[in-house]
Amino acid sequence: MRTHLPSLPSGLISLMLFILAGCGGGGGGGSTPTVTPSDPATSNLTLSLTLPSHALTAAQMGVIVAEGDPLSEDIARYYQNARGIPAANIIRVKLSTGSDSISAANFAAIKAEVDAKLPAGVQASLLTWNAPSRVEGSCSMSITSAMALGFDAKYCSNTCSSTAASAYYDSESSQPWQDLKIRPAMMLGASRLSAAKALIDRGVQADNSQPIGDGYLLRTDDRNRSVRYTDYLALPSAWAGRLQLNYLDNSAGTGSNSISGKNNLLFYFTGLSNVANLSSNQFLPGAIADHLTSYAGFLPSGNGQMPMSAWLEAGATASYGTVAEPCNYPQKFSRASVLIDQYYRGATLIEAYWKAVEWPGQGLFMGEPLARPFLDQASFKIVGNQYQISTRVLRPNSQYALEYLSGNTWTTLARFNTAVAKQQILSAPLAPAAATQLRWQGPCPNNASQQCTLSSS
Repeated sequence: MRTHLPSLPSGLISLMLFILAGCGGGGGGGSTPTVTPSDPATSNLTLSLTLPSHALTAAQMGVIVAEGDPLSEDIARYYQNARGIPAANIIRVKLSTGSDSISAANFAAIKAEVDAKLPAGVQASLLTWNAPSRVEGSCSMSITSAMALGFDAKYCSNTCSSTAASAYYDSESSQPWQDLKIRPAMMLGASRLSAAKALIDRGVQADNSQPIGDGYLLRTDDRNRSVRYTDYLALPSAWAGRLQLNYLDNSAGTGSNSISGKNNLLFYFTGLSNVANLSSNQFLPGAIADHLTSYAGFLPSGNGQMPMSAWLEAGATASYGTVAEPCNYPQKFSRASVLIDQYYRGATLIEAYWKAVEWPGQGLFMGEPLARPFLDQASFKIVGNQYQISTRVLRPNSQYALEYLSGNTWTTLARFNTAVAKQQILSAPLAPAAATQLRWQGPCPNNASQQCTLSSS
């Protein structure tokens, strides 16, 4: 792996919760602020909201099948039954599975067919074959990124250079095709039906399991492959009390470059060409693991390095690796701080992983896409003289507001700003009797720095 050390974004998450009220306050976090209740006799008790989802559903997942390939057909059938995928979302294409790569020209025809056949509401896709995994043109893209973004040389490189960013990176979109014209894709990545079934079963078992750990973030003595360590440093303390994350530093080479004999593994991120002792560890359903190296996604061989499929064989539910020399740009690999935040706030595995890679063009995403350990069961209801909002999806350090419409004027009932991702119970005073509508404001799906109406009555 050639070395390139670009500057990294920095910043720590402060563990505080602020509630700013317009006509009253809200509640959440550690202590509960004072809330000025409304008088039910002068309040509108009929207005309500359905809070927006933070995750994809089975009805929004397309399953792409290599028609006539027995393994692909069997995997698709099992996945459809396990996840309840609508029949209209199963798309069959003519694709040769005898080669590890496909030409950009042949791929373009297949992608056009897939895009034409997929129902408009489908937001993401699962590829049920094991090969091809690369699209070869003027440079190499992974087939999952090419399926999501279209094959485009701006997303890959034959030199040690940057590549185009994904608009989906760390976004708040739960409808990426609708919002961004991107359908994130994932390859199931099993070479045997028994392994595919076990992987799918792990994904289903993960749903709403609400695990609390463990995660291991390793800085190894492989300096070139450990450039992500700066992102790891603050995570154990930032997530204390919610997840058990462990940062291990072996940069001096006096300890071990891998963990062994660990149970309850939920996250494992490291930087090595080959990772030892995988089979000695036990992964939880929904676990995510990857290693920063050049060719983990160059399947099936890894081009002499450990292929990403080894993580799935060891029990992880998803992994990621690059299909061509990426150099060690951290942006071309998963950013643990983003991935853990998105996953914990209720995103599915495919969403959290895709949102964690800023430059994904050369990277292959593999696993069971709909695994969702941290299910958000959001609710909006009237409790006593207040609105009560229960959710875990609030983006840290971002503004949210509950507002009501009276006449032609929107008025704020309460503003919320949470500094940590966690299950929140927020309170706001009831809207007055003259109110005709409620709306929930927050970060825009396609630009989290701006405010949008996320839901309205």
